Amino acid sequence: MQKDYKPGMTRRFTVIILLLLSVILVNAQDLNARVQILSPQVQNTNKRPLEVLEAAIREFLNGRKWSSDILQSQERIDCSFVINISDWDGSSSFKAEAQIQSSRPVYGSSYNSTILNLSDKDFSFSYAEGQPLDYSDQSFNNNLTSLLAYYAYIITGLDYDTFSAFGGSPYFARAQNVVNNAQNTAYTGWKAFEGLRNRYWLAENLGNKAYNPIRQALYDYHRNGLDLMADNQEKGRKQILAILPQLQKIDKQQQGSMLNQVFFTAKADELVNIIAQSPPPDRIRAYNILSSADPANIGKYTVLTKN
Repeated sequence: MQKDYKPGMTRRFTVIILLLLSVILVNAQDLNARVQILSPQVQNTNKRPLEVLEAAIREFLNGRKWSSDILQSQERIDCSFVINISDWDGSSSFKAEAQIQSSRPVYGSSYNSTILNLSDKDFSFSYAEGQPLDYSDQSFNNNLTSLLAYYAYIITGLDYDTFSAFGGSPYFARAQNVVNNAQNTAYTGWKAFEGLRNRYWLAENLGNKAYNPIRQALYDYHRNGLDLMADNQEKGRKQILAILPQLQKIDKQQQGSMLNQVFFTAKADELVNIIAQSPPPDRIRAYNILSSADPANIGKYTVLTKN
């Protein structure tokens, strides 16, 4: 028997499908990326293309699925990309630097701990207004999407490493794949011979087992240190102090490595704030380790020697 057709039924069904799709799209977002494009050195008075570029980058980072898990909106990874355009031909060629940061919440508090605070001085690319930002894990399409995908995977991997020991490995492998795909391009920052602290070496360090102690320290620092401090500050602080000798050991074995620098650039101020509450002997011991492992920030650590 033929069922009665009701026009409103199709419309309600369509609305339900759209709502379900919107839920899926929200869940597909892994990053909560803030994007800012600065151009103080650019004389071009028509800044609309830069505004379009900024929106396109934001959509690219926030609208894609970077992890293998479905994250709730409150679980999205907070990060920021501040891109400083140093030269623009007025068309599609950009020379730039970028400051990339990410953080994760600390359990039982309103505090967010910085995980990554990195400056990329070779953040140059081509982009024409309205150009779709195409990206594939299988090949190099353009430098802009490769840069963004690389850092999206690095940010995701570091975040996972802080919640689960070596949980970021799949994402560091994907970042390494981005590096591999970019080897035959003319853009700098992707190759081993272009310096010891670039995108190549960060991906290499994160995938190199010789640096596993730093990744283990990243997990212990957050899960067994910071995340305990809401319930027991002293216990959490002691856990963080216990990590320092291991960081000193790996620094002596792998002097000048990029991953050491990345860790301390993100954590130097936080370490001072945490350790400053310790008894004097612990502060002096921490100062001796930190000043040796991270001489670049010795000025910050000096406060630990004062009463």
